[in-house]
Amino acid sequence: MNFCDIISGMKRGIFGFLIASVALNTGAALANWQYSGEYTYDMNSYDNGGRVSVSVRGGATYAMSKMHNDVGSVVYSYCMDPATGELYSTESDGSCASGLEYAGTGSLGSLSMGKLDEIAFSGGASIGWILPEHPQWRLELGWDHFAEVDYNETPLFYGDMKLSNGSVDRGFAAGSVQSTMSTDLISVMAFYDFFDGYVKPLHTMIPYVGIGFGYADTKTVMNFADLYGNLSDFEDLTNFGELDGGVIHFYKSTTNTSNIAGVAALGFSYGLVDNLFLDFGARVSYIPRVKYRLVNADDTRHMDWFSAKNLIYANIMVGVRLEF
Repeated sequence: MNFCDIISGMKRGIFGFLIASVALNTGAALANWQYSGEYTYDMNSYDNGGRVSVSVRGGATYAMSKMHNDVGSVVYSYCMDPATGELYSTESDGSCASGLEYAGTGSLGSLSMGKLDEIAFSGGASIGWILPEHPQWRLELGWDHFAEVDYNETPLFYGDMKLSNGSVDRGFAAGSVQSTMSTDLISVMAFYDFFDGYVKPLHTMIPYVGIGFGYADTKTVMNFADLYGNLSDFEDLTNFGELDGGVIHFYKSTTNTSNIAGVAALGFSYGLVDNLFLDFGARVSYIPRVKYRLVNADDTRHMDWFSAKNLIYANIMVGVRLEF
C-alpha cells in the first residue's frame, strides 16, 4: 500500500465516521429517546445537574477548499500572425512586429486554480458550564489549533487564456508556489447531550450535538517563484521581490486573515468514573476566505494573489472532559 492509498483511506474514514455519527444522533432525536440518568430527591443532597467542565482534545483534521485566483492587474498584450493564427507577445513598447496584427489582451486573473486537499493535526481545549435544572445543555468557550497544511503547485496558474479579440492562448502557465496555512479558532458553542435525569450515566455512550460560531485567525506563508519567466516584465511586481538577471526573486510572504467562522459538532461521551468522561467527536469548521498575498521587503505593501474560499476543516478528535 503506497502513501496515496493511505491518505485516500483516511479521507474515506473521516467521512464515513461523520455519516455514521450524524445517523446516530439524528436517529436519537427523531425517536425522542434519552439515555437513563439519575434524579436525586434528598433535600440534603439535592443535585440540580449544574457543573463546570474542562476538556482537552486532539486528533486529525482534513482541510479542503477551492482556490481562487485574485490577480487583477497582470494583463498580457498579444499579436497574431494572420496567416497561421499563431500568437506572439507584443514588443516592449506595445507594438507588433512586421507582418503581425494586434490580437488584444488577456488577464492572468481569468485563469482558474486547483483545490486545497490536505490532512494535518488538530488539538484544542475548552471550559464550559452545564446548565442547572437543564443539564442536557452545556455551553463551552473553546480554542482549537489546526496545524500547517501545504499548498504547493507548479504551475500555479494554468489554463486557456481568452483574449479580448476572441482568440485563445491555450495551455498558458505562470508561476510556482510553496505555501503553508495554519489556523487558531476561538469559539462559543452550545451542546445537547442525549440523556435523561440530572446526572449522566456511567459506562454508557451518550450522543451529543453542538453548534456555534467563533473568531478564526489564519496565517499563510507563501514562497512564490516566476518559474516560467513571464511575470518579471511587470514593473509593479518588482516591488515584491528583487530583480536578478531579468527574473524577479519574490520575497517570502506572510499574511494573517481574520474571519467569523461557523462550527458544528457531533459525537458521544463515555463516563469512566464520576465526573470523568471520554469524548469521541467530529467537528466541522467553516471559514469564508483565507488570503495569500505578495508583500514587499518592509511589509508595507500587499497584493492579493490567491485565496482559499469556503475553507472547511473537518476534524476527528478524542478528548477527556472533567465535570465538577
